[in-house]
Amino acid sequence: MTTPKFILDLRAKVGHDLLWLTGITGVVLDDAERVLLVRRADTGRWSLPAGILEPGEQPAPALLREIHEETAVEAEIVRLISIDTLPPGAYPNGDQVQFLDLCFHCRLTRGEARVNDDESLEVAWFPLEDLPPLQDRELKYITTARTPDPVPRYTGRPG
Repeated sequence: MTTPKFILDLRAKVGHDLLWLTGITGVVLDDAERVLLVRRADTGRWSLPAGILEPGEQPAPALLREIHEETAVEAEIVRLISIDTLPPGAYPNGDQVQFLDLCFHCRLTRGEARVNDDESLEVAWFPLEDLPPLQDRELKYITTARTPDPVPRYTGRPG
């Protein structure tokens, strides 16, 4: 995964210390209720399209940018579905991070899904009944995207 310049600049000052970052994730569904997934180049696992909010960016347009950069798909935001503080983690080089993740339900507007950058090994649409292994939070995001409740899910709120 390409590290954004602003993070490289911060790392030059703070070393491997914990950075608090804003993540953005998309549950992109098509008209057949298939979900768009990418197989990450850094871990080899399938995941929802995601990225890091850069300084000055608004979350929704930034997510649409990330989706297009990773998959060549154009989408539109349906709604914010989840706000989560993820557990702290560390990269193999020792960099520590913790993310506040904003997840949006998105709808395909056009484009053929394909690998569109060096962050993904594969890009594909998956029927909901035939998903590859995903993280628990990603499965919750997909379930939440398909519910009619307009209120985002967040810690402390039932559901």
